[in-house]
Amino acid sequence: MSKHSGSTLTTWLSGLENDRLERVLAARSDAVSPPEPRSFGELADRLQRPGSVVPALARLALPQLQVAEALAALGPVPRAALADLLDATGAESARGLDAALGSLSDRALVWPDGEGLLHMAAPLRQAWKRPLGLDAPLAVLLADTASEELRRMLMALGVPSPGTTKKQRLTALLTHHSDAERVAAVLASAPATTRKLLQQQVRHRPEQPRSASEFVILGGSGTDAAAGERWALDRGLLVRSRYGYGPARMPAEVALVLRGPDWHAPFAPAPPTVRTVSVTSAEVDREAAASATAFAAHAASVLAVCSESPPAVLKSGGVGARELSRIGKAARCEDLVVRLVLETAYAAGLLARDGNQVVATSGYDAWAEREPAERLIVLLTAWRRLPLTPSQTRDADGKALPALAGTPPCRACVQAREGLLTGAAGLPAGQGAKNPVELGALVGWHRPLADELAQDTTPFATAIHEAELLGVIARGALSPFGAALRTEGIGGDVDAEALAAACARLLPTATRAARFGADLTAVVTGTPTAPLAALLDTVADREAGGTASVWRFGPGTVRRALDAGRTADAIEADLAAVAVGALPQPLSYLIHDTARRHGRMRVTAAPCVIHGEDPALLAEVAAHRKFAALGLRLLAPTVLVSRTPLDKTIATLRAEGYAPVAESADGTVRVDTARRRRAVAPVPPPRESGGTARHRTTGAPVVPAPATVDVGALAARLRAAPTNPPEPDPGSGVPFGTDTEEIVAGYARSLSLTDVRQLAHCIDEGRAVTIEYLAASGSRTVRTLSELDLDPPYLHAWCHLRDDERIFALSRIHGVMPV
Repeated sequence: MSKHSGSTLTTWLSGLENDRLERVLAARSDAVSPPEPRSFGELADRLQRPGSVVPALARLALPQLQVAEALAALGPVPRAALADLLDATGAESARGLDAALGSLSDRALVWPDGEGLLHMAAPLRQAWKRPLGLDAPLAVLLADTASEELRRMLMALGVPSPGTTKKQRLTALLTHHSDAERVAAVLASAPATTRKLLQQQVRHRPEQPRSASEFVILGGSGTDAAAGERWALDRGLLVRSRYGYGPARMPAEVALVLRGPDWHAPFAPAPPTVRTVSVTSAEVDREAAASATAFAAHAASVLAVCSESPPAVLKSGGVGARELSRIGKAARCEDLVVRLVLETAYAAGLLARDGNQVVATSGYDAWAEREPAERLIVLLTAWRRLPLTPSQTRDADGKALPALAGTPPCRACVQAREGLLTGAAGLPAGQGAKNPVELGALVGWHRPLADELAQDTTPFATAIHEAELLGVIARGALSPFGAALRTEGIGGDVDAEALAAACARLLPTATRAARFGADLTAVVTGTPTAPLAALLDTVADREAGGTASVWRFGPGTVRRALDAGRTADAIEADLAAVAVGALPQPLSYLIHDTARRHGRMRVTAAPCVIHGEDPALLAEVAAHRKFAALGLRLLAPTVLVSRTPLDKTIATLRAEGYAPVAESADGTVRVDTARRRRAVAPVPPPRESGGTARHRTTGAPVVPAPATVDVGALAARLRAAPTNPPEPDPGSGVPFGTDTEEIVAGYARSLSLTDVRQLAHCIDEGRAVTIEYLAASGSRTVRTLSELDLDPPYLHAWCHLRDDERIFALSRIHGVMPV
């Protein structure tokens, strides 16, 4: 932005009241921290840097974007001219325009000057190549025009020259063209060829190819067309570059006159209408509690499966369809729920990549011991901040996507969830959407820049379905979970206290007892505690999960517990301790009958010796055809020798329904306990402030929230600070030489100041650099990078090791070396 515009923003900021300044700082906290600005001049400079409007732009609603686009097309104009272009002259639309301008002003994107003109930040203006399909205003197109050329235009228009300077002549020409009636009069007197040429150019859209006839007319190859274009050029209705290159361009003021007085820019100050039905808070709470309870139970089942049998990772990255199907079958839930659990758990630090598998971390063990409400808090918070859509199964080309594929962060995916929460919160009290899919229209209005997936049959169907599975949306309305997850204000965060209160109120405590039936089943309503689930998983097979879990007992499941070293009396006592009432007799009979047959045959290594007290049983085994590959040999009525190692022999015998046990060298029964594999928690994403965020319950790293800024204290400091930045300390000077150094140092906290300066220098100068990088798997690699593109907290570059473009997290760079 020009120096004048920058000083205007500085003046406007310094003249704000303290509470209004706090709102601006809260809205643009991503652009002012870290470190804190020291003066209004420095604050204004930061708010207008290229890229500073990107986070704020993504959070704008449709009317705010429409007002910003209209202002970008007109340039600095009074509010009345902007209202006329948007047709915001009625009471309701005028209130919508004021609300949109207020929101843009809170983000320091639009501000008024002392003359009543509305200005906008230069990066915001650059967001549109042709706002409203219009070219630049006349003042921009004529900026390089010579003074003599301006005099000739005034003469052709019949306007007396007000002076001899370029500024005076340009002001007179701008004053003439800002009057729609005068421009319309000039157009009315234009030759027919000129009017036709101008009408065709104003109808043309840049994205539409021109026909051959249009090229002839607009290119000026014909005599009449050239004469018509010359007439328009002489009067400033069309403008060509100073050196005559490129096509003639039509100023925005002229295009608006040609479109006619009845044409107005699109403006939708009110959200779209959604069909609603009456719902009570009790109904919303009941359905939200049911959905959240079922998801918490499914999450516990999915993560338990991953803990016992870690899913393998594809060579191309991510967990493929086969592993997702295996996990879903074992956990008794659908593929979409498995994806949702894996992505949120990975973001919360409960899972981590370990080699070619995704393994549970130590944080999972702590998480599994908590109550369902505390478990759900971790997953809901991770989902709210997740920079992707976890249940996306297809990419834009229709190809299947694995889970945990490590896709680059998607800011628009976060905005889709935020738009859904904001839209649902805006429904009338006591009303819910008749059909939840209609909430997609509200998402598009509140966050028009949010991503809509190619797999969505209706707008934002995937995001809505995820919210329903989690209980965030219930009966078409925002549940207490959703109200707590909704970002309050601008740049806010999840209301942790409200979320904890909602989860504690709506989710039942973990169930510590089971109901055992005579049909050899155990039923647990709600979410079982970790010890109860572990006990039942040891002795029975889980058949169903969700709001109620069902386990089924059988000879094989009881034998599995006996193989693990448990006795029949211990199993019966443990089950009786968690039973509601007495254990049914069929279950007791099953346990003791299986125990009587268990261990009648023992296997020892010789490489393998089989012995027992029942000669008939061993003779039966020796004569069994399916055991021929074991190389069995009967040495005595109660002793068999096998040529096959012990573990394989036991597995083969058990596969045919026998129940042998392993014996150690001293003759005691050997019990094999599987050691659970645990991964090291992944390197957390970078934070704006020092330290690593960890969940207060699990101790695992969580998805970082935006850096919090005490905007009140910062506003007070800025109010007391001078307008211009203070001089640097003559002793130590400023800590960073460039903005790039400051940004890199804020994220790459493992680098020394020397490495920070070297990396920043390579980024600014476009030079290659060699880095030491900590991969997500935990391995360290040395990469040579070129074509560096800084996109905090990431670095886009061409990796010479992979011979491809890669994205590197600044927080994972641990060393910098010259090439």
